[in-house]
Amino acid sequence: MNLPPFISGAIVGLSIAAPVGPIGVLCIRRALSGGWKLGLATGLGAAVADALYGCVAALGLDALTHFLIRGSGFLGVIGGVFLVGIGVRTWRSKPPPGTGEPTTPVNLLRALGSTVVLTLANPATILSFTALFAGFGVGSSIPRAAIPIWIAGVFAGSAAWWLLLSVGVSGLRRYFEPRWLRTINRLSGVVLVGFGLSALIRTLRHPQF
Repeated sequence: MNLPPFISGAIVGLSIAAPVGPIGVLCIRRALSGGWKLGLATGLGAAVADALYGCVAALGLDALTHFLIRGSGFLGVIGGVFLVGIGVRTWRSKPPPGTGEPTTPVNLLRALGSTVVLTLANPATILSFTALFAGFGVGSSIPRAAIPIWIAGVFAGSAAWWLLLSVGVSGLRRYFEPRWLRTINRLSGVVLVGFGLSALIRTLRHPQF
C-alpha cells in the first residue's frame, strides 16, 4: 500500500490509539469529570509515547527495541503498579462540584504525564508498530528522510482520535448527575485496577527481567 508518509503514519497512529484499553478508560473518565481539555491532555500523553515508540521502530533501532522488549518485565511491573494506583485513586475520588475538575495547567500536565508513563511502560507497542509496518509497507516505501513526516502522522492520527473521543464524551457530561459520576468513577477504578493486575500477573507468569 503506497500511501504518502503522513497519511500512512496517521492511519497507523489511529490504529494504535483506537482499541479500548486503560488509556481509553482514563480519557473517558477524565473527560466526564473535567471536560474535553482534561480528556485530550490524557490522550495526548499516549500520542506522544506512541510517536516515540514509532520513531524507535521506524528508525530501525534494533538494539534499543530488543532492550525494551527484554526489559518488558520490569516495565510491566511499573505500569501495572501505576495502573492499580490510578485505579484506587479513581475509585476513591468524589464527583467534582459545579463544572468539574479545574483544568489548570498543573492538572493538564499531570494528566499528560501519567499517560506518557503508562504507554511507555508497555514496550509491546513496538510489536504493534512492527505488525502495522508489514501491512503498510512502511519499511520499504518510506525513505529515511521522510520518517519525521511519518512520525508526525502517527502523532496526528493518535491525537485526532483522542480529540474526537474527548469532545464526544465531554458533551455527555450535562446528562450525568453527581451520583452517576460517582458510579462511573467506581466502575473506572475497578476496570483500571483490573488492567493493572492483569499486567502484573502476565508479567510474573512470563518474567523478562
